[in-house]
Amino acid sequence: MTPAPRRELRVDSADGTRLHVEVHGRDDGPTVVLSHGWTCSIPFWAPLVATLGSNYRVVLYDQRGHGRSAAPATTGYSTTALADDLCAVLEATVPTGEKAILGGHSMGGMTIMAAAQRPQVRGRAAAILLASTGSADLLARSHLLPGTQRFPRLRTAGHRFLLSSPLPLGPITPLTRAGLRYMTMAPDTNPRMVDFCTRLIHDCPSTTRARWGAVLADLDLEHGARELDLPTVIVHGTADRLTPIAHAHRLADLLPHCDELVELPATGT
Repeated sequence: MTPAPRRELRVDSADGTRLHVEVHGRDDGPTVVLSHGWTCSIPFWAPLVATLGSNYRVVLYDQRGHGRSAAPATTGYSTTALADDLCAVLEATVPTGEKAILGGHSMGGMTIMAAAQRPQVRGRAAAILLASTGSADLLARSHLLPGTQRFPRLRTAGHRFLLSSPLPLGPITPLTRAGLRYMTMAPDTNPRMVDFCTRLIHDCPSTTRARWGAVLADLDLEHGARELDLPTVIVHGTADRLTPIAHAHRLADLLPHCDELVELPATGT
């Protein structure tokens, strides 16, 4: 469970969507701003907050439609909206003249790439962490459907359905738990972590999951990755089926200033 924040804010994005923002850790420490992934929410960062909180000021926010942030209108799902949200959070939490480390996991990393050319990022970011993320071709590179490698059209169609289906997940059962572990985690993941992540994903509204899944299905942020000219570290699990390790190697080639690519053996997304 995420520790109680020192401060909570409500931040309005460019289109008026209200975002839930929390500030944790030391008020006088260097600032770290973290952006979570698809179907997750602020509690995803609890282990990192526990690690960083004694030395850093940690800013967290729920992506639009996730957690305690408002769901936008139907037209409010796009990589431009993700960039708008990050910029609004930076303006509200990182004073002019100061700089923060930006970290993004999965869709959170895509958010940073989408905002690469924005003045709020260029003026307020000192360095970047991209974790288990990709810039394009998510459907073609995913390994969620075993046995479909020889049938690329079928594989792509199946992945599109998995990402963008609005069907509710229903109650947590051993079957849904096993399915989510297969898609996003390594086989030997700690059962407590499997339970934690399963609850996060089940808590995400089905409409939010489907609409963002449709955005991710047609993702192309390679131009943004090329423009992200800040010191960047990439961290990626080798057992990630949803965004396989090939995405990390592609990003390392695209980024102007990739300082390091850290591969985590037998680790999922």
